[in-house]
Amino acid sequence: MGNTLGLAPMGALPRRSPRREEPLPNPGSFDELHRLCKDVFPAQMEGVKLVVNKVLSSHFQVAHTIHMSALGLPGYHLHAAYAGDWQLSPTETQQAKFLTWQFDGEYRGDDYTATLTLGNPDLIGESVIMVAHFLQSLTHRLVLGGELVYHRRPGEEGAILTLAGKYSAVHWVATLNVGSGGAHASYYHRANEQVQVGVEFEANTRLQDTTFSFGYHLTLPQANMVFRGLVDSNWCVGAVLEKKMPPLPVTLALGAFLNHWRNRFHCGFSITVG
Repeated sequence: MGNTLGLAPMGALPRRSPRREEPLPNPGSFDELHRLCKDVFPAQMEGVKLVVNKVLSSHFQVAHTIHMSALGLPGYHLHAAYAGDWQLSPTETQQAKFLTWQFDGEYRGDDYTATLTLGNPDLIGESVIMVAHFLQSLTHRLVLGGELVYHRRPGEEGAILTLAGKYSAVHWVATLNVGSGGAHASYYHRANEQVQVGVEFEANTRLQDTTFSFGYHLTLPQANMVFRGLVDSNWCVGAVLEKKMPPLPVTLALGAFLNHWRNRFHCGFSITVG
């Protein structure tokens, strides 16, 4: 009679709800595997360059680039990109009398990315360059994938396969690409909020050439300035200083590079709007 109170036997533990595993992240695109390390190094500059970026909508943007150099003819480059669930990016490059076309298609799943690029497709001349990429996140830190480059033209046909892997830790990232054409390894380390360093090793079996590079990135937030420098095994040193001009969306850059082995020196200046 009355209420009955049931007691669990001693030593028994309460049941815990199963832990939900977090979904794996998207690995990004194949071209971005070495991006963290590449961003540490200064970009080669020569002559004068003007870049104007314009965002037309949340999915569509264009970029105009004008480059004048003493080493070659002036050039104009127009890049138009559409960003959505399926990304298409037709690019037209015009320099002197040469015209090239490139079509990019990219699909990003929850934990993988597939990309297909066609360059200069010519059905009449039976020539084409095709590049296919695929990346898969195996864990939250490990990404594996590959690249297939296929080219065809009258009297010539070939393909190159490259395997890739990236491991991301809290403060560093290591990436490796290995294929019949050579190898590319990079290591990125973030020391603190202001200092970043990167190391790259590239080997080309066709050219029988290897290069080792060290770069550093220094940020001065109070001055709105960024300084990048490099030194490599080809006796090259270089540096680029970038200065933002708030509140205007303008960035000024001044760079200089010296090759001691070939006794060559060049410098450049660029203005980026947008």
